[in-house]
Amino acid sequence: MSLPIRILGRATGPLALLTAAFTTAVLTTAVSATAVLTTAVSATAVLTTAVSATGTAAEGAGRVAMRFETVGTYVMYSADEGAGATNDGFVVPVYVQPSKGGEPARNVRVVIDASGLAGVAGVRDTTMCEAEGPVFTCEYGDLQNGDGESYSPLSLRGVDGVEPGDSGTVTYTATADNASAVTGTTRMTVGGPRLSAPGEEKNVSGLAPGKSANVTARLANHTRFPADQGVALQVGASEGLTLTALHSNCFYAGPAPTSAWCTFPTKAAPGAAYAADAPLVYTVTGPRTLTGEVTYSWSSAPSRPAGHTVRGVGPPLGLVRTSAQDIGDSRGRVAVSTTVQVDYRPVTATVRGRVGDTVHVRLGLEDLGPGRMTGDEEPGRFEVVPPEGTTVTSVPYRFEEDGGKWACERPEKPGGAFVCDIGRDPFFEVRHEGGTTAIDFHIRIDRQVAGAQGTVRTVNPYDRNPANDVAVIPLNASPAPPYRYAWAWAAGALAVVVLAVVYRRRRRRSP
Repeated sequence: MSLPIRILGRATGPLALLTAAFTTAVLTTAVSATAVLTTAVSATAVLTTAVSATGTAAEGAGRVAMRFETVGTYVMYSADEGAGATNDGFVVPVYVQPSKGGEPARNVRVVIDASGLAGVAGVRDTTMCEAEGPVFTCEYGDLQNGDGESYSPLSLRGVDGVEPGDSGTVTYTATADNASAVTGTTRMTVGGPRLSAPGEEKNVSGLAPGKSANVTARLANHTRFPADQGVALQVGASEGLTLTALHSNCFYAGPAPTSAWCTFPTKAAPGAAYAADAPLVYTVTGPRTLTGEVTYSWSSAPSRPAGHTVRGVGPPLGLVRTSAQDIGDSRGRVAVSTTVQVDYRPVTATVRGRVGDTVHVRLGLEDLGPGRMTGDEEPGRFEVVPPEGTTVTSVPYRFEEDGGKWACERPEKPGGAFVCDIGRDPFFEVRHEGGTTAIDFHIRIDRQVAGAQGTVRTVNPYDRNPANDVAVIPLNASPAPPYRYAWAWAAGALAVVVLAVVYRRRRRRSP
Protein backbone atom coordinates (compact mmCIF):
# COMPACT_ATOMS: atom_id res chain seq x y z
CA MET A 1 0.00 0.00 0.00
CA SER A 2 1.37 3.40 -0.95
CA LEU A 3 1.73 6.02 1.75
CA PRO A 4 1.18 9.80 1.37
CA ILE A 5 4.37 11.65 0.71
CA ARG A 6 5.71 13.63 3.69
CA ILE A 7 6.73 17.18 2.70
CA LEU A 8 7.94 19.81 5.14
CA GLY A 9 7.44 23.60 4.55
CA ARG A 10 5.47 25.33 1.78
CA ALA A 11 5.08 23.92 -1.74
CA THR A 12 7.70 26.21 -3.40
CA GLY A 13 10.98 25.76 -5.26
CA PRO A 14 10.76 22.68 -7.54
CA LEU A 15 6.99 22.79 -7.61
CA ALA A 16 6.89 26.46 -8.61
CA LEU A 17 9.48 25.86 -11.39
CA LEU A 18 7.50 22.86 -12.65
CA THR A 19 4.30 24.89 -12.79
CA ALA A 20 6.03 27.79 -14.59
CA ALA A 21 7.60 25.42 -17.09
CA PHE A 22 4.25 23.89 -17.87
CA THR A 23 2.63 27.31 -18.44
CA THR A 24 5.44 28.44 -20.74
CA ALA A 25 5.24 25.22 -22.71
CA VAL A 26 1.53 25.66 -23.34
CA LEU A 27 1.83 29.34 -24.40
CA THR A 28 4.97 29.24 -26.53
CA THR A 29 5.44 25.69 -27.78
CA ALA A 30 3.36 24.24 -30.58
CA VAL A 31 2.59 20.74 -29.48
CA SER A 32 -0.14 18.32 -30.21
CA ALA A 33 -3.36 18.40 -28.17
CA THR A 34 -2.43 15.01 -26.72
CA ALA A 35 0.92 16.29 -25.41
CA VAL A 36 -0.71 19.37 -23.86
CA LEU A 37 -3.36 17.20 -22.18
CA THR A 38 -0.73 14.77 -20.84
CA THR A 39 1.37 17.59 -19.43
CA ALA A 40 -1.67 19.19 -17.79
CA VAL A 41 -2.69 15.93 -16.15
CA SER A 42 0.85 15.48 -14.84
CA ALA A 43 0.89 18.99 -13.38
CA THR A 44 -2.49 18.43 -11.76
CA ALA A 45 -1.21 15.20 -10.21
CA VAL A 46 1.81 17.04 -8.81
CA LEU A 47 -0.41 19.72 -7.33
CA THR A 48 -2.75 17.11 -5.81
CA THR A 49 0.18 15.23 -4.29
CA ALA A 50 1.50 18.43 -2.75
CA VAL A 51 -1.89 19.21 -1.18
CA SER A 52 -2.21 15.64 0.14
CA ALA A 53 1.26 15.70 1.62
CA THR A 54 0.67 19.04 3.29
CA GLY A 55 -2.82 18.21 4.62
CA THR A 56 -2.27 14.62 5.82
CA ALA A 57 1.25 13.31 5.94
CA ALA A 58 2.68 16.40 7.59
CA GLU A 59 0.16 15.90 10.45
CA GLY A 60 1.95 12.76 11.56
CA ALA A 61 1.10 9.79 9.33
CA GLY A 62 4.65 8.59 9.77
CA ARG A 63 4.02 8.28 13.50
CA VAL A 64 1.01 5.95 13.17
CA ALA A 65 1.87 2.30 13.75
CA MET A 66 -0.34 -0.69 14.53
CA ARG A 67 0.28 -4.05 16.14
CA PHE A 68 -1.65 -7.23 16.82
CA GLU A 69 -2.12 -8.45 20.38
CA THR A 70 -3.17 -11.98 19.46
CA VAL A 71 -1.88 -15.13 21.14
CA GLY A 72 0.75 -17.27 19.48
CA THR A 73 -1.05 -20.55 20.21
CA TYR A 74 -4.76 -21.07 20.74
CA VAL A 75 -6.51 -24.28 21.83
CA MET A 76 -9.70 -24.54 19.79
CA TYR A 77 -11.34 -27.54 21.45
CA SER A 78 -10.57 -30.89 23.04
CA ALA A 79 -10.00 -33.88 20.78
CA ASP A 80 -12.68 -35.94 22.53
CA GLU A 81 -15.33 -33.31 21.74
CA GLY A 82 -15.05 -33.97 18.00
CA ALA A 83 -17.77 -32.52 15.80
CA GLY A 84 -19.78 -31.49 18.86
CA ALA A 85 -17.30 -28.76 19.79
CA THR A 86 -18.04 -25.07 19.28
CA ASN A 87 -15.88 -22.06 20.09
CA ASP A 88 -16.61 -18.40 19.34
CA GLY A 89 -13.95 -17.05 21.68
CA PHE A 90 -10.98 -16.47 19.36
CA VAL A 91 -10.36 -12.71 19.18
CA VAL A 92 -8.15 -10.58 16.94
CA PRO A 93 -7.15 -7.41 18.82
CA VAL A 94 -5.56 -4.54 16.89
CA TYR A 95 -3.74 -1.81 18.80
CA VAL A 96 -2.39 1.59 17.75
CA GLN A 97 1.04 2.31 19.20
CA PRO A 98 0.82 5.41 21.43
CA SER A 99 2.86 8.38 20.31
CA LYS A 100 2.99 12.02 21.33
CA GLY A 101 0.84 14.01 18.96
CA GLY A 102 0.06 10.93 16.87
CA GLU A 103 -3.14 10.81 14.88
CA PRO A 104 -5.66 7.95 14.72
CA ALA A 105 -5.24 4.99 12.40
CA ARG A 106 -7.91 5.63 9.80
CA ASN A 107 -10.19 3.05 8.20
CA VAL A 108 -8.55 0.04 9.79
CA ARG A 109 -9.43 -3.23 8.08
CA VAL A 110 -8.37 -6.72 9.10
CA VAL A 111 -8.39 -9.69 6.74
CA ILE A 112 -8.28 -13.12 8.41
CA ASP A 113 -7.35 -16.18 6.35
CA ALA A 114 -8.55 -19.38 8.04
CA SER A 115 -7.87 -21.72 5.12
CA GLY A 116 -5.08 -23.33 7.15
CA LEU A 117 -7.66 -24.92 9.45
CA ALA A 118 -8.91 -27.36 6.83
CA GLY A 119 -9.17 -30.82 8.38
CA VAL A 120 -8.80 -29.67 11.99
CA ALA A 121 -11.72 -27.26 12.42
CA GLY A 122 -14.75 -25.98 10.60
CA VAL A 123 -15.15 -22.23 10.32
CA ARG A 124 -18.26 -20.09 10.21
CA ASP A 125 -18.65 -16.35 10.53
CA THR A 126 -19.91 -14.66 13.69
CA THR A 127 -21.80 -11.96 11.72
CA MET A 128 -19.17 -9.41 12.77
CA CYS A 129 -17.22 -9.63 9.53
CA GLU A 130 -17.82 -10.24 5.83
CA ALA A 131 -17.01 -13.81 4.84
CA GLU A 132 -15.87 -15.15 1.49
CA GLY A 133 -15.10 -18.81 1.97
CA PRO A 134 -12.44 -19.15 4.69
CA VAL A 135 -11.41 -15.48 4.35
CA PHE A 136 -13.02 -12.91 6.64
CA THR A 137 -12.82 -9.12 6.28
CA CYS A 138 -13.49 -7.03 9.38
CA GLU A 139 -14.00 -3.26 9.37
CA TYR A 140 -12.45 -1.91 12.57
CA GLY A 141 -12.94 1.74 11.60
CA ASP A 142 -10.79 4.55 13.01
CA LEU A 143 -8.67 3.61 16.03
CA GLN A 144 -7.44 6.41 18.25
CA ASN A 145 -3.81 6.93 19.17
CA GLY A 146 -2.97 4.48 21.96
CA ASP A 147 -6.33 2.71 21.65
CA GLY A 148 -7.40 -0.64 20.23
CA GLU A 149 -10.30 -2.74 19.03
CA SER A 150 -11.07 -6.45 19.14
CA TYR A 151 -13.40 -8.63 17.07
CA SER A 152 -14.27 -12.32 17.24
CA PRO A 153 -14.40 -13.06 13.53
CA LEU A 154 -14.49 -16.89 13.57
CA SER A 155 -16.99 -19.38 14.89
CA LEU A 156 -14.99 -22.59 15.20
CA ARG A 157 -16.53 -26.06 14.92
CA GLY A 158 -14.94 -29.33 15.88
CA VAL A 159 -14.10 -32.17 13.51
CA ASP A 160 -14.40 -35.90 14.20
CA GLY A 161 -11.31 -38.05 14.02
CA VAL A 162 -8.78 -35.48 15.22
CA GLU A 163 -6.01 -36.25 17.69
CA PRO A 164 -4.57 -34.06 20.45
CA GLY A 165 -1.95 -31.76 18.96
CA ASP A 166 -3.47 -31.57 15.48
CA SER A 167 -3.19 -27.98 14.35
CA GLY A 168 -3.46 -25.39 11.62
CA THR A 169 -2.47 -21.76 11.18
CA VAL A 170 -4.62 -18.66 10.89
CA THR A 171 -3.02 -15.58 9.34
CA TYR A 172 -4.28 -12.02 9.46
CA THR A 173 -3.32 -8.65 8.05
CA ALA A 174 -4.31 -5.19 9.28
CA THR A 175 -4.24 -2.19 6.93
CA ALA A 176 -5.11 1.48 7.37
CA ASP A 177 -5.16 4.57 5.16
CA ASN A 178 -2.27 6.14 7.04
CA ALA A 179 -0.25 3.29 8.57
CA SER A 180 1.90 0.46 7.33
CA ALA A 181 0.27 -2.96 7.09
CA VAL A 182 0.99 -5.47 9.86
CA THR A 183 0.59 -9.23 9.76
CA GLY A 184 0.30 -11.96 12.36
CA THR A 185 -0.26 -15.68 12.74
CA THR A 186 -1.72 -17.95 15.40
CA ARG A 187 -1.21 -21.69 15.67
CA MET A 188 -4.65 -23.17 16.30
CA THR A 189 -4.43 -26.55 18.02
CA VAL A 190 -6.68 -29.38 19.06
CA GLY A 191 -6.32 -29.86 22.79
CA GLY A 192 -5.85 -32.95 24.86
CA PRO A 193 -8.68 -34.68 26.70
CA ARG A 194 -11.21 -32.85 28.82
CA LEU A 195 -10.64 -33.67 32.47
CA SER A 196 -13.47 -33.90 34.96
CA ALA A 197 -13.86 -32.70 38.55
CA PRO A 198 -16.37 -33.72 41.24
CA GLY A 199 -18.78 -30.78 40.95
CA GLU A 200 -20.31 -29.71 44.26
CA GLU A 201 -18.11 -30.71 47.19
CA LYS A 202 -19.24 -30.80 50.83
CA ASN A 203 -20.08 -27.30 52.08
CA VAL A 204 -18.09 -25.66 54.86
CA SER A 205 -20.11 -23.65 57.39
CA GLY A 206 -19.35 -21.64 60.51
CA LEU A 207 -15.80 -20.68 59.48
CA ALA A 208 -14.67 -17.72 61.55
CA PRO A 209 -12.43 -14.92 60.21
CA GLY A 210 -8.80 -15.94 60.56
CA LYS A 211 -9.66 -19.65 60.50
CA SER A 212 -8.62 -22.07 57.74
CA ALA A 213 -10.19 -25.03 55.97
CA ASN A 214 -9.11 -27.24 53.10
CA VAL A 215 -10.28 -29.23 50.11
CA THR A 216 -8.62 -32.14 48.30
CA ALA A 217 -8.73 -31.71 44.54
CA ARG A 218 -9.74 -34.74 42.45
CA LEU A 219 -9.87 -35.43 38.71
CA ALA A 220 -10.89 -38.12 36.24
CA ASN A 221 -10.14 -38.72 32.56
CA HIS A 222 -13.32 -40.13 31.03
CA THR A 223 -12.01 -39.92 27.45
CA ARG A 224 -10.07 -42.29 25.20
CA PHE A 225 -7.03 -39.99 25.05
CA PRO A 226 -4.17 -39.81 27.56
CA ALA A 227 -2.99 -36.44 28.85
CA ASP A 228 0.46 -36.77 27.26
CA GLN A 229 1.60 -33.29 28.34
CA GLY A 230 0.69 -33.81 31.98
CA VAL A 231 -2.12 -31.97 33.74
CA ALA A 232 -2.64 -28.56 35.31
CA LEU A 233 -4.85 -27.47 38.19
CA GLN A 234 -6.43 -24.01 38.35
CA VAL A 235 -7.76 -22.95 41.77
CA GLY A 236 -9.79 -19.84 42.56
CA ALA A 237 -11.13 -18.36 45.81
CA SER A 238 -13.74 -15.65 46.04
CA GLU A 239 -13.22 -12.27 47.70
CA GLY A 240 -12.56 -12.56 51.43
CA LEU A 241 -10.86 -15.95 51.12
CA THR A 242 -7.10 -16.36 50.61
CA LEU A 243 -5.19 -19.41 49.39
CA THR A 244 -2.07 -20.53 51.24
CA ALA A 245 1.06 -20.76 49.04
CA LEU A 246 2.21 -24.21 50.18
CA HIS A 247 3.44 -26.11 47.13
CA SER A 248 6.52 -25.56 44.98
CA ASN A 249 4.83 -26.83 41.80
CA CYS A 250 2.14 -24.16 42.20
CA PHE A 251 2.30 -20.50 41.21
CA TYR A 252 0.11 -18.02 43.03
CA ALA A 253 -1.29 -14.65 41.97
CA GLY A 254 0.38 -12.33 44.47
CA PRO A 255 1.32 -12.55 48.14
CA ALA A 256 -2.33 -12.88 49.30
CA PRO A 257 -3.59 -14.96 46.40
CA THR A 258 -7.12 -15.80 45.42
CA SER A 259 -5.86 -17.83 42.44
CA ALA A 260 -3.29 -20.59 42.01
CA TRP A 261 -1.99 -22.69 39.11
CA CYS A 262 -0.25 -26.03 39.65
CA THR A 263 1.31 -28.47 37.17
CA PHE A 264 1.80 -32.22 37.42
CA PRO A 265 3.84 -34.52 35.16
CA THR A 266 1.18 -37.22 35.54
CA LYS A 267 -0.11 -38.34 32.14
CA ALA A 268 -3.67 -39.00 33.18
CA ALA A 269 -4.61 -42.28 31.52
CA PRO A 270 -7.99 -42.90 29.86
CA GLY A 271 -10.52 -44.04 32.44
CA ALA A 272 -8.23 -43.20 35.38
CA ALA A 273 -8.95 -40.97 38.37
CA TYR A 274 -6.57 -39.15 40.69
CA ALA A 275 -6.57 -37.14 43.90
CA ALA A 276 -4.07 -34.63 45.23
CA ASP A 277 -1.84 -36.13 47.92
CA ALA A 278 -2.25 -33.01 50.11
CA PRO A 279 -5.12 -30.56 50.60
CA LEU A 280 -5.47 -27.06 49.25
CA VAL A 281 -5.68 -24.68 52.23
CA TYR A 282 -7.67 -21.45 52.33
CA THR A 283 -8.38 -18.90 55.08
CA VAL A 284 -11.15 -16.40 55.77
CA THR A 285 -9.26 -13.11 55.63
CA GLY A 286 -12.16 -10.69 55.08
CA PRO A 287 -13.58 -9.51 58.41
CA ARG A 288 -16.93 -8.74 56.75
CA THR A 289 -17.12 -11.83 54.55
CA LEU A 290 -20.43 -13.70 54.88
CA THR A 291 -20.04 -16.36 52.22
CA GLY A 292 -17.58 -17.45 49.57
CA GLU A 293 -16.45 -20.33 47.46
CA VAL A 294 -13.36 -22.20 46.37
CA THR A 295 -13.41 -23.65 42.87
CA TYR A 296 -10.96 -25.71 40.85
CA SER A 297 -10.69 -27.18 37.36
CA TRP A 298 -8.21 -29.34 35.43
CA SER A 299 -6.54 -28.93 32.05
CA SER A 300 -4.54 -31.27 29.83
CA ALA A 301 -2.79 -28.34 28.11
CA PRO A 302 -0.60 -26.79 30.83
CA SER A 303 -0.04 -23.10 30.21
CA ARG A 304 0.53 -20.74 33.11
CA PRO A 305 -1.99 -17.87 33.18
CA ALA A 306 -0.76 -14.30 33.47
CA GLY A 307 -0.20 -12.84 36.92
CA HIS A 308 0.77 -16.09 38.66
CA THR A 309 4.29 -15.13 39.70
CA VAL A 310 4.67 -16.26 43.34
CA ARG A 311 5.97 -19.80 43.66
CA GLY A 312 4.99 -21.94 46.64
CA VAL A 313 7.71 -22.72 49.18
CA GLY A 314 6.67 -26.16 50.43
CA PRO A 315 6.98 -29.66 48.97
CA PRO A 316 5.34 -30.20 45.59
CA LEU A 317 1.74 -31.29 45.38
CA GLY A 318 1.40 -34.77 43.91
CA LEU A 319 -1.32 -37.03 42.50
CA VAL A 320 -2.34 -40.52 43.59
CA ARG A 321 -4.81 -42.92 41.99
CA THR A 322 -8.33 -42.93 43.39
CA SER A 323 -11.87 -43.96 42.49
CA ALA A 324 -13.64 -42.17 39.64
CA GLN A 325 -16.96 -42.34 41.45
CA ASP A 326 -18.81 -38.99 41.59
CA ILE A 327 -16.23 -37.27 39.37
CA GLY A 328 -18.05 -36.09 36.29
CA ASP A 329 -18.36 -32.32 36.25
CA SER A 330 -16.31 -29.53 34.70
CA ARG A 331 -15.12 -28.14 38.05
CA GLY A 332 -15.07 -28.71 41.78
CA ARG A 333 -16.77 -26.23 44.10
CA VAL A 334 -16.84 -25.78 47.86
CA ALA A 335 -19.40 -23.32 49.24
CA VAL A 336 -18.21 -21.53 52.39
CA SER A 337 -20.24 -19.69 55.00
CA THR A 338 -18.69 -17.81 57.92
CA THR A 339 -19.66 -16.79 61.43
CA VAL A 340 -19.91 -13.14 60.41
CA GLN A 341 -23.41 -11.70 60.73
CA VAL A 342 -25.45 -8.82 59.34
CA ASP A 343 -27.54 -7.49 62.22
CA TYR A 344 -30.75 -5.77 61.12
CA ARG A 345 -32.68 -3.45 63.46
CA PRO A 346 -36.17 -2.12 62.65
CA VAL A 347 -36.73 1.52 61.76
CA THR A 348 -40.10 2.58 63.16
CA ALA A 349 -42.19 5.66 63.90
CA THR A 350 -45.49 6.66 65.49
CA VAL A 351 -48.68 6.88 63.44
CA ARG A 352 -49.74 10.31 64.64
CA GLY A 353 -52.74 12.35 63.49
CA ARG A 354 -56.49 12.89 63.65
CA VAL A 355 -59.10 10.37 62.74
CA GLY A 356 -59.62 10.60 59.00
CA ASP A 357 -56.06 11.78 58.29
CA THR A 358 -53.73 9.89 55.92
CA VAL A 359 -50.21 10.28 57.26
CA HIS A 360 -46.77 9.29 55.93
CA VAL A 361 -44.79 7.03 58.25
CA ARG A 362 -41.25 6.00 57.33
CA LEU A 363 -40.61 2.34 58.14
CA GLY A 364 -37.79 -0.05 57.30
CA LEU A 365 -34.55 -1.37 58.73
CA GLU A 366 -31.06 -0.33 59.73
CA ASP A 367 -28.07 -2.47 58.71
CA LEU A 368 -25.71 -2.70 61.70
CA GLY A 369 -23.28 -5.11 60.01
CA PRO A 370 -20.53 -5.93 60.50
CA GLY A 371 -20.85 -8.21 57.48
CA ARG A 372 -21.40 -6.89 54.00
CA MET A 373 -23.41 -8.57 51.28
CA THR A 374 -21.62 -8.87 47.94
CA GLY A 375 -24.73 -9.23 45.79
CA ASP A 376 -25.03 -13.02 45.72
CA GLU A 377 -26.54 -13.27 49.19
CA GLU A 378 -30.24 -12.86 49.94
CA PRO A 379 -30.53 -9.35 51.47
CA GLY A 380 -33.66 -10.14 53.48
CA ARG A 381 -36.78 -8.13 54.25
CA PHE A 382 -38.87 -6.31 56.81
CA GLU A 383 -42.49 -7.03 57.61
CA VAL A 384 -45.03 -4.41 58.71
CA VAL A 385 -48.28 -5.02 60.58
CA PRO A 386 -50.11 -1.67 60.92
CA PRO A 387 -51.78 -0.70 64.22
CA GLU A 388 -55.40 -1.60 64.80
CA GLY A 389 -57.68 1.21 63.68
CA THR A 390 -55.54 2.12 60.65
CA THR A 391 -55.37 1.20 56.97
CA VAL A 392 -52.30 1.23 54.71
CA THR A 393 -53.51 2.96 51.54
CA SER A 394 -50.22 2.70 49.58
CA VAL A 395 -46.45 2.19 49.80
CA PRO A 396 -45.31 4.23 46.77
CA TYR A 397 -41.84 3.92 45.24
CA ARG A 398 -39.66 5.18 42.39
CA PHE A 399 -37.60 3.04 40.04
CA GLU A 400 -35.73 4.23 36.91
CA GLU A 401 -37.84 7.39 36.52
CA ASP A 402 -40.99 5.35 36.94
CA GLY A 403 -42.74 4.00 39.96
CA GLY A 404 -45.71 2.25 41.45
CA LYS A 405 -48.18 2.26 44.30
CA TRP A 406 -47.03 -0.81 46.20
CA ALA A 407 -43.37 -1.42 47.06
CA CYS A 408 -44.35 -4.25 49.41
CA GLU A 409 -46.55 -7.31 49.00
CA ARG A 410 -49.93 -6.76 50.63
CA PRO A 411 -51.41 -9.29 53.06
CA GLU A 412 -54.05 -11.67 51.79
CA LYS A 413 -56.17 -11.17 54.91
CA PRO A 414 -56.87 -8.10 57.07
CA GLY A 415 -54.44 -7.81 59.97
CA GLY A 416 -51.66 -9.57 58.09
CA ALA A 417 -48.16 -8.28 57.37
CA PHE A 418 -46.93 -6.19 54.45
CA VAL A 419 -43.77 -8.02 53.27
CA CYS A 420 -41.03 -5.69 51.98
CA ASP A 421 -38.22 -7.58 50.20
CA ILE A 422 -35.39 -5.02 50.03
CA GLY A 423 -33.66 -6.91 47.20
CA ARG A 424 -36.51 -6.10 44.79
CA ASP A 425 -36.48 -3.22 42.30
CA PRO A 426 -38.84 -0.96 44.31
CA PHE A 427 -36.11 -0.61 46.94
CA PHE A 428 -33.27 0.08 44.50
CA GLU A 429 -33.23 3.84 45.10
CA VAL A 430 -33.62 3.69 48.88
CA ARG A 431 -31.51 0.65 49.75
CA HIS A 432 -28.28 1.39 51.63
CA GLU A 433 -26.02 -1.48 52.69
CA GLY A 434 -24.43 -0.61 56.00
CA GLY A 435 -27.05 2.10 56.49
CA THR A 436 -30.80 2.65 56.61
CA THR A 437 -33.28 1.26 54.10
CA ALA A 438 -36.74 2.74 54.69
CA ILE A 439 -39.77 3.82 52.72
CA ASP A 440 -42.91 5.89 53.35
CA PHE A 441 -46.08 4.02 54.26
CA HIS A 442 -49.26 6.03 53.61
CA ILE A 443 -51.50 5.13 56.53
CA ARG A 444 -55.09 6.33 57.07
CA ILE A 445 -56.29 6.69 60.67
CA ASP A 446 -59.80 5.22 60.74
CA ARG A 447 -60.58 5.39 64.45
CA GLN A 448 -59.12 5.82 67.90
CA VAL A 449 -57.97 2.58 69.55
CA ALA A 450 -56.45 2.97 72.98
CA GLY A 451 -52.97 1.38 73.23
CA ALA A 452 -52.98 0.17 69.61
CA GLN A 453 -49.58 -0.85 68.27
CA GLY A 454 -48.33 -2.28 65.01
CA THR A 455 -44.97 -3.97 64.47
CA VAL A 456 -41.91 -3.89 62.22
CA ARG A 457 -39.99 -7.16 62.05
CA THR A 458 -36.65 -7.64 60.24
CA VAL A 459 -35.52 -10.90 58.63
CA ASN A 460 -32.30 -12.04 56.94
CA PRO A 461 -30.43 -15.35 57.00
CA TYR A 462 -27.26 -13.76 58.40
CA ASP A 463 -28.86 -12.03 61.40
CA ARG A 464 -27.87 -13.96 64.51
CA ASN A 465 -29.14 -11.41 67.02
CA PRO A 466 -32.93 -11.93 67.30
CA ALA A 467 -33.25 -9.70 70.37
CA ASN A 468 -33.55 -6.51 68.28
CA ASP A 469 -35.52 -7.84 65.31
CA VAL A 470 -38.96 -6.48 66.31
CA ALA A 471 -40.12 -2.94 67.15
CA VAL A 472 -43.58 -1.47 67.69
CA ILE A 473 -45.47 1.12 65.64
CA PRO A 474 -47.52 3.15 68.19
CA LEU A 475 -50.83 4.75 67.23
CA ASN A 476 -51.43 8.24 68.58
CA ALA A 477 -54.84 9.22 67.20
CA SER A 478 -56.75 12.40 68.04
CA PRO A 479 -60.48 12.93 67.42
CA ALA A 480 -61.48 14.20 64.02
CA PRO A 481 -61.94 18.01 63.78
CA PRO A 482 -65.53 19.28 64.26
CA TYR A 483 -65.98 20.24 60.60
CA ARG A 484 -65.63 16.61 59.64
CA TYR A 485 -68.53 15.75 61.99
CA ALA A 486 -70.53 18.71 60.67
CA TRP A 487 -70.38 17.28 57.20
CA ALA A 488 -71.42 13.92 58.57
CA TRP A 489 -74.37 15.48 60.45
CA ALA A 490 -75.42 17.42 57.36
CA ALA A 491 -75.25 14.32 55.23
CA GLY A 492 -77.32 12.42 57.80
CA ALA A 493 -79.95 15.14 58.03
CA LEU A 494 -80.21 15.33 54.26
CA ALA A 495 -80.73 11.60 54.11
CA VAL A 496 -83.57 11.84 56.66
CA VAL A 497 -85.23 14.61 54.67
CA VAL A 498 -85.01 12.64 51.44
CA LEU A 499 -86.50 9.57 53.08
CA ALA A 500 -89.35 11.65 54.55
CA VAL A 501 -90.22 13.16 51.17
CA VAL A 502 -90.26 9.77 49.52
CA TYR A 503 -92.49 8.39 52.29
CA ARG A 504 -95.01 11.24 52.02
CA ARG A 505 -95.23 10.86 48.22
CA ARG A 506 -95.99 7.19 48.58
CA ARG A 507 -98.71 7.96 51.17
CA ARG A 508 -100.44 10.34 48.77
CA ARG A 509 -100.47 7.79 45.97
CA SER A 510 -102.01 5.14 48.21
CA PRO A 511 -105.85 4.66 47.77
